[in-house]
Amino acid sequence: MSEFSSPTRYRICQTLACSNHWLVIWWQDSGGFQMVSLVKLSEVTEEGVHFTSPYDGKEILLTPEKSIEIQNALGSDIMMQLDDVVSSTIAGPRVEEAMYRSIRWLDRCITANQNPEKQNLFAIIQGGLNAELRKKCLDEMTKRDVPGFAIGGLSGGEEKDHFWRMVTLSTDHLPRDKPRYLMGVGYATDLVVCVALGCDMFDCVFPTRTARFGSALVPSGSLQIKSKQFAKDFQPIDKECKCPTCQRYSRAYLHALFKSDTAALHHVTIHNIAYQLTLMRSVQESILNGRFPQFVQDFMRTMYGTKDKYPRWAVDALQTVGISLE
Repeated sequence: MSEFSSPTRYRICQTLACSNHWLVIWWQDSGGFQMVSLVKLSEVTEEGVHFTSPYDGKEILLTPEKSIEIQNALGSDIMMQLDDVVSSTIAGPRVEEAMYRSIRWLDRCITANQNPEKQNLFAIIQGGLNAELRKKCLDEMTKRDVPGFAIGGLSGGEEKDHFWRMVTLSTDHLPRDKPRYLMGVGYATDLVVCVALGCDMFDCVFPTRTARFGSALVPSGSLQIKSKQFAKDFQPIDKECKCPTCQRYSRAYLHALFKSDTAALHHVTIHNIAYQLTLMRSVQESILNGRFPQFVQDFMRTMYGTKDKYPRWAVDALQTVGISLE
C-alpha cells in the first residue's frame, strides 16, 4: 500500500472537520505556553509555576494538579497536561530540563484527573529543536495510555526547515490510532503540509488575530480590506464563500466600516473562521476520496501561483511523503 492510499498517514480528526456543523469544545490551552508568554511574571519550579499578578502583585501557584482540577471543573472534552515550555529558538540545558519536567508533570496530571472516562487528557511532546531530546520525550510519553498526544514547543519563531522536521519526527513515533494535535499552527500552508506529515488537529489565534488588523483570508492568501483599493469594490470577500459576511457584505462596505465601527472586526473574523473550516473540510474530503496529493498540488498552485514562489520548506516536507510539487 502506498503512502497516498494509506489511511494512517493522511488523517483529519472528525472533531475539527465535521461535515456541516459548528462544533464547540471546551479546550484548555497549554499552561506551559501561557507560562512562556508571561515569562517576566513567572518562575518555574518542580512544584509548578509561580505567577505574579500584573494587577495587584498577588502570587499565584499553578501546579499540574490545579491545572487538571480547573479543566475537570470546566468539563473539557479535551484537556491538556501542564507542561514546561521554553522558546523554540533557544538551546541548552534548559530545554532538557523542561522536557523531563513535562514528563514528570504528565504523570501528576494523569493521577489528578478525576474524570478519565469522559475527559480526555492529552500529553504534550517537548524537546525543542533537539531531535534526541524530542525522541526521548516521545519514547517516555507514549508509554502512558493517554487518549491523545500534542506536539508542543514549536511555532515559536524557529526556521520552517527545523519546524517541519520536528513535526515529522514526532508523527513518525506517535501512535497511529490516537489523535495527533499540532499546537499553535494556523497558516493555511502549514495546515495542509502538516496534515500530509500526519497531524490531525490544530489550534491558532491567526484567523481571529489577523481579522482584527483587517486581513481577510482567501484561497490565494489574504486581502487587506482596509486598503484603499477596496473602497469601491462591491464584491464579497470571496465569491465562493458561504459565510454570513460574504453573503451580506461587500469589500467596500467592510472597508468603510473599519473606519468607524468595530463590527468590521467581527464580520472579518466570522469569514476567516469559515475559511479555516472550509479548508479543513476540503482536506478531509480529499483524504476520504483518495485524492489528497492532487488537492495539495491544487492548493499550492492557487495560493502561490507559480512553482518558483512555493516555499522551499513546504516543497521539501511534502517530498518526504511522496507529494511532488516540482
